Amino acid sequence: MRINESVAISAPRQMIWDYLAEPGNYLHFMSGVTRWEVASEQRSGLGARYRMLMRVGSAEVGGLIEMVEWVPERDIAWSSVTGIDQRGRWRLREEGDGRTRVEFRFAYGVAGAGIPGYVAEVIASRTIRGHVRRSLHQLKRQVEHERLRAEAARRRRPETATP
Repeated sequence: MRINESVAISAPRQMIWDYLAEPGNYLHFMSGVTRWEVASEQRSGLGARYRMLMRVGSAEVGGLIEMVEWVPERDIAWSSVTGIDQRGRWRLREEGDGRTRVEFRFAYGVAGAGIPGYVAEVIASRTIRGHVRRSLHQLKRQVEHERLRAEAARRRRPETATP
């Protein structure tokens, strides 16, 4: 099953990238995700691995994922190593006027499960689509809030007067 959603965020691409590149942020904005732990010596970047679990109904599904694409300020993609077959991708594209289009693509499946697996995928799709949408909107809220805080801090900074 494939899910693709996007949202425009009123923040520069660099700020959104910095937020997504930090693994500690995922539990703050990823809806339904109950675990996002670094599972390798490398904390982030290409090849970094994470233990990721998502609540779908009464079950927590997921497994070990690895970052397979890492293009600064543009793309982050992962693929499952163990557990549920999944692939995810964050795409960041500038829209102008200080806005960035963020796209979240998520594909999952129960490999080799036949018809019962397909039925499980279809049943889970409504829940997972909701998680994807909420994750995007929570990311938007978090990043835009950080942007406002940074702008307010810059305004409060005393001007350094030079004689």
